[in-house]
Parts: sequence; structure tokens; C-alpha cells
Amino acid sequence: METKVEVLKELNINKAPKGTISRYWLEIVKDGMGLPIRIPVIIAKGKTKGKTVGLTAAVHGNELNGIPVIQRLFNEIDVKQLRGTIVGIPILNVPSFLRKKRRFLDGTDLNHIMPGKPEGTVSQVYAYRIINKIIKHFDYLVDLHTASNGRINSYYIRADMSDEVVRKMALLQNAQIIVHNPPSDGTLRGTADELDIPAITLEVGNPNLFQKGMIRDGLTGIHNLLGHFKITDSEVEELSTETIICKKSYWVYTDTGGLLTVHPEVTQIVKKGEKIATLRNVFGDIIKEYTAPEYGVVIGKSVSPVNQAGGRILHLGIIKNL
Repeated sequence: METKVEVLKELNINKAPKGTISRYWLEIVKDGMGLPIRIPVIIAKGKTKGKTVGLTAAVHGNELNGIPVIQRLFNEIDVKQLRGTIVGIPILNVPSFLRKKRRFLDGTDLNHIMPGKPEGTVSQVYAYRIINKIIKHFDYLVDLHTASNGRINSYYIRADMSDEVVRKMALLQNAQIIVHNPPSDGTLRGTADELDIPAITLEVGNPNLFQKGMIRDGLTGIHNLLGHFKITDSEVEELSTETIICKKSYWVYTDTGGLLTVHPEVTQIVKKGEKIATLRNVFGDIIKEYTAPEYGVVIGKSVSPVNQAGGRILHLGIIKNL
């Protein structure tokens, strides 16, 4: 039986009861009927004072793997042994989640317009409220994402590796790949960094589904982080293989349309000049082959055969210190 969940207009973590896990609905904006749009909030507050770790998922409405990561974490932690507070937001972009869409109601990518504006477009106001009603309460942020439609991802991290705290947060995730990303990029993670909140992005697999292995890996990484910062008593699990660290990354695109086959697998190393994709016309004739522009690792790739000119082929990570 479901219990009644308190509705909040403002998030006040200090008022959450100690030694318990509390659930709330946070009013964020109002819709076209004048009815409130509410974001689900879970707060685990220890009896001992400490830092606040924020976990967010579904900034894009079709990125689902982060939701069970957060749900499972709150089922697994022993709140009576907790030192500090963990705040989980399993769904940030509620309107898009309900529509099973990546982008916001006005067609905007919510994760490209942070920190938003108090008096702006529909998406800008929503983004502004997220930052000011939720994110500013955190001492650390872990933002969970997945690939977009028609693409698949490795399990990788975006982080500002020049910041020592952020670097440690990233390495604790035991990810396959880490990509260095400085702040000021319009993302939730970048905005948190600008507010002096150490933050990382976890790219946990593929859109529109739950992937047990990816969910388990994401959960392990978060337990590692909580254990390292002494918020929980979790032991840090070491990775059996070394994480690949990239100094930058970029997408390789097609310059004409057709049916696309991308050859390398995610996490595969490709050499400069190596064939990475074949493009055929509707009759099956090869019209173009694409090669890697430089040595790197495949972070993610397109799996949708239908590819217009300017479509994505693969996301190439340029490995550090090569």
C-alpha cells in the first residue's frame, strides 16, 4: 500500500528527519492548466552531520537507467549508519519522462541551457528552478545519463579532471572511459561545477530501457564514492581493468546520406585511417567509406542505419598522453 507523500514548495533538507529516509513531491512549475508539475525527491538523512550528496537522473526524459540506480541505492543504504545526507531525484525532467521524449516541451535540450533563466522560455524557467530549488543544496553531484535515440554508449564519465575532488569522484566510478570536460558548457554538471559543487556525469548505457549490468555498475560506483567520502561504510571496489582517460572527445559525422553501418564496437581502440563505417545507397551499393581521423577509443556510436548528411557515426575519445 502506498503511503501519503508530503508536497513541498521549497526543498529544505535541514527539516528532513534524522535517521530516516523521507519521500517528497517538490513543486517546480505549473502547467497550462495551472496545475503543479512535481518532481520526486528522496532524502536519506543520517543522525550524524556531514556532507550532502545529490543524485539526479532523467534530465532527458528517455534516459531511464539512472532511475533504478537511485531507487536501489536507497534500498541498500543503512541510514542509521549514515554520516550526512543523500538526496535522490530519480526523474528531473518530468514532462519529457511522461511523454517518453528526450527533449523538453518546447523542443529544447534541457541539459544544454543550464542554469536557465528566472524569466525566460518554458525550458529556461524549468532549468532555473532545478538549479535554485534543488542543486544548490548539494555538496557533491552525480548526474546520471544514457545515450540518445539511435545510439549506444560505453559506461563512461564526463568530469573536469583538472579539479582534484572531481577527478577522484570520476575515478571511483570504475568506468570503462573518462572524458575530461571543463565546466561552463551549459550542462547540469558544468553549472554545478561553476557553483563550486564538485560534479560528474555518469553515462550509463542506452536510452528507453533498463540494462541490469549498467545499473549494477552505476550503483557500485556511487557506493564507492559514498564510502570514500565517509558518508557510508561502503568498501571501495577496485576495477579489474584500467580506466581509459581521454583528454577530449568529439563526434565523427557523415557528409552525405544513406544506410550506415558502423564497424567498431564501443570501447574499441581505432587507429588513424582505419575504416570505421560504410555507407550504402538504397540499392545496396557502397557509396562511401569513412575512416578514423586519428587514434582514439570508441565511446559511443550510431546503431540506426538510416543516416542523413550530417548524421553521427561515432563518438571518438582522444586518449591522454599519447
